[in-house]
Amino acid sequence: MKTRGKGLIAAAALVLLVGLFADPTHASISLLAGAFLFLTLALSGLFFLAIEQVTGASWSASIRRVPEAMAATVPAGAAVFALALALNLNRYPWMHEMHGSADSPFWFKQVWLTPVFFVARAIVYLGLWVWLANRLLRVLRGYDEHWSEASRRAGVRFSALFLVFGGLTFCLASFDWIMSFEPHWYSTIFGVYNFAGLMLSGLATITILAVREHAKGPLQSALTPEHLHDLGKLMFAFSCFWMYIWFSQYMLIWYSNIPEETGYFLDRIGGSWTPVLLLCLALNWAMPFVLLLSVRAKRDPRILVKICCVILAGRCVDLYLMILPTFGGATLISVVWGAAATVAAGSVFVLLYENAFAREASVPVRDPRVEEALHYHN
Repeated sequence: MKTRGKGLIAAAALVLLVGLFADPTHASISLLAGAFLFLTLALSGLFFLAIEQVTGASWSASIRRVPEAMAATVPAGAAVFALALALNLNRYPWMHEMHGSADSPFWFKQVWLTPVFFVARAIVYLGLWVWLANRLLRVLRGYDEHWSEASRRAGVRFSALFLVFGGLTFCLASFDWIMSFEPHWYSTIFGVYNFAGLMLSGLATITILAVREHAKGPLQSALTPEHLHDLGKLMFAFSCFWMYIWFSQYMLIWYSNIPEETGYFLDRIGGSWTPVLLLCLALNWAMPFVLLLSVRAKRDPRILVKICCVILAGRCVDLYLMILPTFGGATLISVVWGAAATVAAGSVFVLLYENAFAREASVPVRDPRVEEALHYHN
């Protein structure tokens, strides 16, 4: 797998390198979207762990090493995204000029979207996530050395800290890094929309990797149909939540009919982007909704993995649909750059995940909740 992964990374990097010379705008923007995908998959593991600790969930304790290994890639994801962001700073239109006077509705954006402040916030976001990830993983892995009620409470406190500051900064980062490509457009729920996508794709990734580790052997006795059933239910819930936020954003903008708001959707519901928008809705909601209604689909690893692949494809389409229409219509060549960036980001993520997973025992050894998880029935 490592040899194949390195080959995929090399091939995708070569395609992107050609793209940076042949079509620098679309290739570099695709690289940014791919890096953001990598970063959000890493963060999703961290959010899953934090939610597990705060809620006191025990059902997932036996497969906790999977999201832990995903969260361990946060530093690398932050570094890759920082490089992609630096490469694309000049792609943001407000980097060149921001129209509006001091008393116009855009005065706050003129203050918020200044290059120095923007870069400083990015450093704070990425640095905070790396620090929180390292600290939370240290606390959770400390359970293996010395489990106690005090250590459990420390894990809960730090998880709650991450959920507050991690959630807030991720929403702000979504505004900065994606929404500001169209600086005159605004949506107060855009950060929540991106969080829904993060959790949906993260759950799909956790499921795929857990099934993979089960098939390879490390989680052979730790992953049961009951675990898959609960992961499937969570994906069903977040798919519906994603659609609810998408429709809420669209409906309110359509109803108010304010020119500064409607331009965003007009660029995406007409012309060459129409089929892409319909594909996005189908992959992120319509297909998972129908397929995950079945109990058998949620408990059969072969079916569930295929549904997870659909969800991940939907996440990629969603990210590119948020960014690329700003730079023109959908073209076949832009699909090539997007596919190359996705393959590169996904391959790097999986390789780093494998290294992190191999460093620790596949199942936590001292956490008393693991025994309950091994005999879990929903």
